[in-house]
Amino acid sequence: MIASRTQVALIVGLLLLLGLGLTLYKTTMLGFPLLPGEYRDVWTIESKISFQPKDEPLTVELELPQGLAGWTIIEEHFASSGFGFSVRDSDGHRKARWTREGLDRPTTLYYKIQTYRAAQASLPDRRPRPVRPPRLEPDQLAAMDRLVAMLRERSAGIETFTELMIQEINRKTLDQDVEFLLGTYQADRVTIMLDILASAGIAAQRVRGIALEDGRRRQTISSLIEVHNGSDWTLYHPETAATGLPPDFFVWERGDEAILTVVGGQGSSLEFALLRNTLPAKTVMAMEHRTREYALVDFSIYALPVEQQGVFKTLLLIPVGALVVVFLRLFVGIPTSGTFMPVLIALAFIETTLLVGLLLFIILVGVGLWIRSWLSRLNLLLVARVSTVVIVVVLLMAVFALGSYKLGLDQALTVTFFPTIILAWTIERMSILWEEDGPHEVLIQGGGSLLVAVLAYLVMTTRVVEHLTFNFPELLISLLAVIILIGRYTGYRLSELYRFRDLAKPK
Repeated sequence: MIASRTQVALIVGLLLLLGLGLTLYKTTMLGFPLLPGEYRDVWTIESKISFQPKDEPLTVELELPQGLAGWTIIEEHFASSGFGFSVRDSDGHRKARWTREGLDRPTTLYYKIQTYRAAQASLPDRRPRPVRPPRLEPDQLAAMDRLVAMLRERSAGIETFTELMIQEINRKTLDQDVEFLLGTYQADRVTIMLDILASAGIAAQRVRGIALEDGRRRQTISSLIEVHNGSDWTLYHPETAATGLPPDFFVWERGDEAILTVVGGQGSSLEFALLRNTLPAKTVMAMEHRTREYALVDFSIYALPVEQQGVFKTLLLIPVGALVVVFLRLFVGIPTSGTFMPVLIALAFIETTLLVGLLLFIILVGVGLWIRSWLSRLNLLLVARVSTVVIVVVLLMAVFALGSYKLGLDQALTVTFFPTIILAWTIERMSILWEEDGPHEVLIQGGGSLLVAVLAYLVMTTRVVEHLTFNFPELLISLLAVIILIGRYTGYRLSELYRFRDLAKPK
């Protein structure tokens, strides 16, 4: 027993020293802040260029962002293995160029930046280019002229003309001329809007960028319309006609320059993976210098591709939820259905928000228990019974997803994140528990699981916890030591003290 205690003490001590030591090193030497302060939302944007090469020399050019509208680019990285690579400036535009003599397989190139918005600034003023009427077929030109005349009659200036035009093109019931133009144009709606403005003699251009959404993958370029009213430029959203630059819109290119050009390839596509990380302002200002000076940062979570960073941002919260479960099970004595199912439920709550997640979980388990009770009459074997419940749970998720989409409840669309197999086994366990111990025990264990899941969710979504787990993942080593130490506890739980409270009363 003494040897066992000594061994546990040594292991716990080493794990604590290792985790805290690495954290101290990153705090003192690398400048990573331990406690929250003045923060900046730093966005990691990873561009993925995919294409199918032809049997000829290959040239790929990507227009690079310039940090417009208050956005500051901290770092940028290029993946160009096996390619000739260069960055050149041309007429105020920065372009990355990949070249290769030949290639016989589909290829993906990467360009990654880290950026934050230092100030809410507008786009710099510049002189508009001369307006050139679009080249159209005679029937298109006639429809365009009628549409422009109608908009001019209803508007009181360039601003109202633009707003009315956007509303007309996005109406559910389209005007005949608008419907004809939309049906005959071989372009997107923004191009049609720019041609309408050009036909009216109004200077306008396209502003392309990325609508930032944390954890989003396969994001594509979005467009805004910038209109010159004779003295200033005004930005318009092409669907809502809202003016101004949205706060979550990263400007990539202003004008009509092609963002991606592939010569010697076909089927090219440009997609983006996005990840937001909240960092102290002091750390943001020193990131570029620190990355060059200390190689250890290259082995941190930041060195991973953006999609993997987004995955680990959630995975690193699981040990925190496990600690909450261990504490509540061993010290408080809250019963749960399954040991760590509450952690998985808490992860689902992170995706769906707490109230929506609770409602979906209760409905799914309730309907699943009802179906499971019906299946028990068929005397199925265990494997077939659980498989049937899994299929039912998947169908229920699909029904909820479709229903929530029709009702406009976007949060419920993330119901598919629920661990399907865990839910199926939970329904199976609760059903057996119902048959053996009655509904009272099912309510106790089910309620205990939800209570622990909610508490784990509240801890895991704390800003300090999210910051520490992502920036100091080595703290999980110390967390492991704490769990090992708690695992040695064999005393009474709080629920047992309450249960046997009558024994402590004097006779």
